Amino acid sequence: MEVRIGGCRLSLIQGDITKQDTEAIVNAANARLAGGGGVDGAIHRAGGPIIAEECRKIGGCPTGKAVITSGGNLKAKYVIHAVGPIYRGGQNREAELLRSAYLSSLALAKERGITSISFPSLSTGAYGYPIKEAARIALQAVLDFMTENQSGPLQEIVFVLFTPQDLSVYQETLQALLQERGIKTQT
Repeated sequence: MEVRIGGCRLSLIQGDITKQDTEAIVNAANARLAGGGGVDGAIHRAGGPIIAEECRKIGGCPTGKAVITSGGNLKAKYVIHAVGPIYRGGQNREAELLRSAYLSSLALAKERGITSISFPSLSTGAYGYPIKEAARIALQAVLDFMTENQSGPLQEIVFVLFTPQDLSVYQETLQALLQERGIKTQT
C-alpha cells in the first residue's frame, strides 16, 4: 500500500529494516544510545562497531528527539536514532513524545537533504506502546510532515514492519487516516 503527497511517496512493507536500501533508516534507540534488543540491537549488530562509536561520542538523546550517525556496514548511508517513550498507560505525554520522535527524525532527514528514509514502529516492542495507538500517531505525524513539506528533499518514506500482524495494523490505520483526509491510495 502506498500514497503520494506532493513529490513524496509513503509505503508500508513487511521486512527487516537493516536490509533496507533507503538513504537513512531509523533506529528505535534508547536514551543512552547504547544499543539494546529488538530493532536497536539488530541495527547495531548489522551496522558494526562504528555506529556504537559514533553514538558514544554523541552521548545520549532525550525521549522524543533524534540524532544521526553514519550507517556503518548497512546499505543505508545514515542511521537516525529516535528515542520513543516507554508506555506507562498513556497519561505521561507518551503520544506527544512518540509524535515528536517521528517528527524529529523527519526534520533531521530534511536538514541533511536525505531523499529516502525507512522507519520501524517506534516504542511498540520492549517499550510496550499499543500498536494500534502507535500506528495512528506515527502515520499522522508522517502524513502531516508530507503535507507541510511537499517541496522538500524527501521523496520516499517507508514503514518497515517486522510481523504480518503489525503490517496489517498499519495498513488499516493508514487507510482510515487517508479516508478521513480525503486522500486516494495506490496499491
